[in-house]
Amino acid sequence: MPTRTRSAIRRTLVTAVAVALTALLPTPAGARPAPRESTPVYSYDQAIRESVWVDTGLDEDADGKGDRVAADIVRPAEPARQGRKVPVIMDASPYYSCCGRGNESQLKTYDAQGRVVRMPLFYDNFFVPRGYAFIGVDLAGTNRSDGCVDIGGPSDIRSAKAVIDWLNGRARAYTSRTGDTPVRAGWTDGRTGMIGKSWDGTIANGVAATGVKGLRTIVPISAISSWYDYYFAQGAALYDGGPDQLADRVESDGAHAHCAAVQRRLADGSPRTGDRTPLWTERDYVKDAAKVRASVFLVHGMQDLNVRTQHVGPWWDALARNGVRRKIWLSQTGHVDPFDFRRGAWVDTLHRWFDHELLGYDNGIDREPTADVERHPGQWATTPVWPPAGTRPTVLRPAPGRQAGVGTLGLGRAHGTAAFTDDPRLSETDWAARVTTTTPEKAGFLTAPLSRALRLAGSAQVTVTATPTTRTAHLSAVLADIGPDTIRDYADPDEGITTLAERTCWGASTAGDSACFKETRAKTTAVGYTVVSRGWADLGHHASATKGVPLTPGRAYTMTLRLGATDHVVPAGHRLALIVAGTDKDLLEPPSTRPTLTVDLSRTTAKVPLVGGAAAFARAATGGPEAPVPTVLEGVSPPRAGLHVPVG
Repeated sequence: MPTRTRSAIRRTLVTAVAVALTALLPTPAGARPAPRESTPVYSYDQAIRESVWVDTGLDEDADGKGDRVAADIVRPAEPARQGRKVPVIMDASPYYSCCGRGNESQLKTYDAQGRVVRMPLFYDNFFVPRGYAFIGVDLAGTNRSDGCVDIGGPSDIRSAKAVIDWLNGRARAYTSRTGDTPVRAGWTDGRTGMIGKSWDGTIANGVAATGVKGLRTIVPISAISSWYDYYFAQGAALYDGGPDQLADRVESDGAHAHCAAVQRRLADGSPRTGDRTPLWTERDYVKDAAKVRASVFLVHGMQDLNVRTQHVGPWWDALARNGVRRKIWLSQTGHVDPFDFRRGAWVDTLHRWFDHELLGYDNGIDREPTADVERHPGQWATTPVWPPAGTRPTVLRPAPGRQAGVGTLGLGRAHGTAAFTDDPRLSETDWAARVTTTTPEKAGFLTAPLSRALRLAGSAQVTVTATPTTRTAHLSAVLADIGPDTIRDYADPDEGITTLAERTCWGASTAGDSACFKETRAKTTAVGYTVVSRGWADLGHHASATKGVPLTPGRAYTMTLRLGATDHVVPAGHRLALIVAGTDKDLLEPPSTRPTLTVDLSRTTAKVPLVGGAAAFARAATGGPEAPVPTVLEGVSPPRAGLHVPVG
């Protein structure tokens, strides 16, 4: 063993012994125990409200002047008077003036002097009285900021990173958008936590991936980790529209006048061919996970069809490989904030998380289970680590069955083929509803009824070898739990919640900024199947994500589809199903042709993350009691088409 390593170990042991001995000594008379929770001891009504404009060092709008981004600040007045500095919670967003934040679509409001009166969401109401500052940053090109929106690129990320640099004395800020009066952040200790849902959380991911000093933690909610994977799935175009259209939607009127060139670059760099261009590489935060210094508390809906769980698995795993401290919540909802599906527990957990990460309080949250997973609507289970210990990628193989297009799924190798014809009028809900019957647009494969429960946790992969009849073809792969259940209705427009008239209050209020928000409850539906995970691809990108090629009809191609991360228990008596099909209606743009694809089952597999691995599957799939299966199973509504807008 090297001498340096032995020295490090000795220092660690000495420190541990010293800490242990200190714990045994009596506490001096009058000494206060270390705090474990911040309490609301400061006045929210008298909080300091100010705005600064931070120089990003860019000139995206090409007006010859450096771009400045607006940062609206709410901070307690008392610590500054007492000579004490406070940490910062920050939400950087493009939605403060165009689309609104939260379930009630709140916007920022200002007084006659331009000071923020209402800050959307509860963060400032709750945390400012507890000794935190809150900053709402307008991304470049939005609301009161200069510059242009560039959809997760340098301008977006610099918008927020520059503010963290200013908080830590490394950037310049001014008291107005155009003036020359500088302002320093002498009131803060520089420790910053970023939070936000969807695009806001995406910015937190992107800033963390720069490795900026001072960013101690991020809380990305339903957030993007790679913008390519927001617009495409392995070469297949998702929904419609492109990043230039999204930029146009959120930009301020002033930005519209100056940012046409930026929008052209966005359009030119993101062709709808599905090719992975340099524009997308620049907006991939997963590749920079090694730079992340901040801890990560990740929250995502497992049925989010806006920011799909393809954004969870690669980011989570990359952070793990680089030793980042992590925590995760996975809900049954769609694109929903935890404030609206688990409010009390969320506020308490977030409070403890920020107290630990930003104030340094030893409240034990770092020693609690890593994962909270919603098993049934409103019913949660914890897991010490995620994916759970003992989870193994298990190769399952489809095989022909007694009727065409309805096969079996098991561990043994199989031969034969299955064929389907792409029908862009049908979606995953149509396929799953008829998984036990022969239909021309899909091939389904099912286990026997399970004799015991089987848990999937993590990201699956499905490798398909298929021969198309045309020069273009799409592939979709779906894992489904076949059996009756009551789940959150994630396909409803509110994606699994119902908003009520009653309000509850979370923090202090002023006349212009209420801490009281409408309550919600779970919106549920009875189903005969549940889609657990899904993935899509363009077969023309089988050899390269960078460049798709035309297919040769009659030639076999092999492609591995990456499915979204999940954590789902298939109960005893239910079946696990694999469905292979073409275009998933309203989730994929249809190809120019409607091919028939013949699947070579001997070279088609599903690698599924099972707790207990192949042994657990072998025990569970021995066959439970047979139950009659209806010809058509009830499920949620089909997916809804819409432009890509990563907001609530």
